[in-house]
Amino acid sequence: MSEGARVGIAGAGSIAFGTAALLHTRGHDPMLWSPSGASTEALKGAPLVATGAIEASFAPRVASSAAELARDNDVLVIAVPGYGHKAVFDALIPHIREGHKIIVSSHASFGALYLRQALEAREVRVPVTAWGTTAVTGRRGEGATVKVNTVRKKVDLCTIPETCSDCALAVSTCLFGDVFVQRDGLLAITLSNLNPQNHLGIALGNITRMERGETWSQGQNVTPKVGALLEALDAERLRIAEALGLKTKTIFEHFSLSFHVPISSISEMNQQMHAQGNGGTGPATADSRYVTEDVPYGLVPVAILGRLAGHPAELHEAGIKIFSAMYDRDFTTGNELLNALELDRFSLDDLRQAARTGLLQTAPETVS
Repeated sequence: MSEGARVGIAGAGSIAFGTAALLHTRGHDPMLWSPSGASTEALKGAPLVATGAIEASFAPRVASSAAELARDNDVLVIAVPGYGHKAVFDALIPHIREGHKIIVSSHASFGALYLRQALEAREVRVPVTAWGTTAVTGRRGEGATVKVNTVRKKVDLCTIPETCSDCALAVSTCLFGDVFVQRDGLLAITLSNLNPQNHLGIALGNITRMERGETWSQGQNVTPKVGALLEALDAERLRIAEALGLKTKTIFEHFSLSFHVPISSISEMNQQMHAQGNGGTGPATADSRYVTEDVPYGLVPVAILGRLAGHPAELHEAGIKIFSAMYDRDFTTGNELLNALELDRFSLDDLRQAARTGLLQTAPETVS
């Protein structure tokens, strides 16, 4: 992968815009595609303007369809919320070709398995790289603007099949910088995304602010008791990882590396982020991805792994039930990727194997 790589980004929200800005500053040529078409309207006749951690003004290429995005780029980055992954995968699958490199930023709900298996059915074999989080954080503003809050210092990743790991790591590093930590398979990456557990505590502790549409500092409102909940949720996640023989970063490392503050209690780290002006603004609506995406597409997969590993994630499970009651919907059934994969048909050993090969298959029965 050389400088000036042509990179297609499926998405046109804050993360997609921030990712495009990062690629541009590193000398690459991003193209954006909005699945609805609405989110790229602002780019007609106007540059994309990034402020904050990235300062840039440029005119990215814009695709009118999934076919055009795949045709005109060698690397495809999926940068839509988890609830949009399946629809974007389905739109791209007919157009992905041998030689493409695919990055899911960030990975959710074993989506890489769904994508790899659909491509295998077409006899198209390409590596799929799953990131544990995004390369940037930010918030989209009016028109074609985005405020990039931070560029992360470390991002966990893995690639399926794992035989392509070294090449895929080199691609991500060339495009986005030397910030990637290679983890041990897709189960580790599933447990590397801390956003769902963190957003659970933040949303639960501030739900009335969200409902009332208030403008509120997220970092400032990670108070000591909210921070204690986040730490307890993290301990639960780490116990599952340990039971599976996997290593992933702690919540303390996550906040320190993502937001450049020294390690302390989670509440104190968030207060420092607020004081430095990068604590972020909390959601101003209850219809927020902190709940509608992160509960079904983030908490539910962790809960599934906890049960399979023999370490039920009781706080995660309680959060799922509480938000299901609050929103009057069953978030355990609202995940299109998990529904399509039918994970309840498979064992932990089946998942372990799929996490390396990218193919979810039941192990053959032994004959005694």
